[in-house]
Amino acid sequence: MISKPKYKIARRLGAPIFEKTQTQKYAARAERKVKTRGFSKPKSEYGLQHNEKQKARMQYGVSEKQFSGYVKSALEKKAALAVPAIFESLELRLDNAVYRLGFAPTRRAARQMVSHGHITVNDKKTSVPSRRLIIGDSLAIRPGSADSALFKSWSERVDAITIPEWLTLDMKSKKAEVKGIPKSTGDLLFDLNAVVEFYSR
Repeated sequence: MISKPKYKIARRLGAPIFEKTQTQKYAARAERKVKTRGFSKPKSEYGLQHNEKQKARMQYGVSEKQFSGYVKSALEKKAALAVPAIFESLELRLDNAVYRLGFAPTRRAARQMVSHGHITVNDKKTSVPSRRLIIGDSLAIRPGSADSALFKSWSERVDAITIPEWLTLDMKSKKAEVKGIPKSTGDLLFDLNAVVEFYSR
């Protein structure tokens, strides 16, 4: 069920940025809203760039401070490297990797899962969702949490998703490894070039 705040935020930003809004039901409702909506004032260039920034930040569930930190760090690199650097910072967060592996149904659930100590990195329990992973890091469900109700439908979730190429997963041991650097496939719900322009003002 779509929570009202998330539905409103996704509709305002014009993209199904939350997992719960990535459904046919949401798409149909959003289409009806567009058809019945009256005249609205076009956004300025600043407004459009701000909108893209909010889409990215909301989709990954990071605070304004964290997100601006990722962007400012990326802007210290060559201009051409800024966009992939921001994408890597977002994707290589531990909570995002947990979500990408199907351990959790949403990024918010993944963040809580990590915070409560259900995930290990390199065989050590961690409770920092924003931890940046590097190539060679291993992720796993903590042995003491393996029988938790949180993971009862895990195998079904894995069957329904596509695990990104930069991660590998051993279903039997429930252990994954970071094998590469995340690369954008061009199907993002937001424009990182606009985000860079927003912070470059």
